[in-house]
Amino acid sequence: STLFPYTTLFRSKDAAGGDTLDGASVAAVVDAVREAVPGTPVGVTTGAWAASGPRERIDAVRGWTVLPDFASVNWHEPGSTDLAAVLLDAGGGVEAGLWTPAAVRSWLGWTDRDRCLRVLLEVTEDLPEPDAVDAAAGLVDALGPERGVPVLLHGEDGSAWPVLREAARLGLDARIGLEDVLVLPDGRPAPDNAALVAAALPLLLAVHRPGRHPAGLGSGREGPGTGEPDDPEVALVLEAYAAFARGDIDAAIVGLDPDVVWIEP
Repeated sequence: STLFPYTTLFRSKDAAGGDTLDGASVAAVVDAVREAVPGTPVGVTTGAWAASGPRERIDAVRGWTVLPDFASVNWHEPGSTDLAAVLLDAGGGVEAGLWTPAAVRSWLGWTDRDRCLRVLLEVTEDLPEPDAVDAAAGLVDALGPERGVPVLLHGEDGSAWPVLREAARLGLDARIGLEDVLVLPDGRPAPDNAALVAAALPLLLAVHRPGRHPAGLGSGREGPGTGEPDDPEVALVLEAYAAFARGDIDAAIVGLDPDVVWIEP
């Protein structure tokens, strides 16, 4: 999994709180995020529910005056290949959202698939852990070994944490955030995105360290009954991330090598 660097994904909203592809709303979101975290790739969703039809969706994207670094395109939705072509021709990146094996096969048959930024394999059903892992395996198997582009595997709701662990086990990219799940691995409500990422890091880091098995609850990666990592290196990473999330750069870099220099543009 790719722990760092990272990207951000947003949904632009209208005045009523609904998803929108309106150019002014998309520009406001993209500009605000780029100002807050310069250099971080910014993506937006293009779900069909945000437009009245396939043509209207394409027209809305053509009208964007500020282009995000990438946009997610759900491949099972009508007009997905045309929308992806519009984004690519405009110079934007395309993240192909594949929810089903049929969508995977459709994407594999697209002649421009190698121009995509990555494939997003999505387990969108709220499933118990064994079923979530099986659903993820079905998508990965349908995609096959000759992928050509990076692959990100993630789940939603009850599937989110099992699929994140499976992505780490398979060496695929992973994601976590409030768009996917509202609770921590132990079932407690997540106060914010930073808490979800902090909870995901020990699970991901565990399979990236020699001799470690994929982490899960009760794996020995947490102190008994505390929910805190017992590995000092994992704790250091979590503390740095928490400091960065609250804007405390001095605390975030205190554990870095003295030769590392922090430069802000």
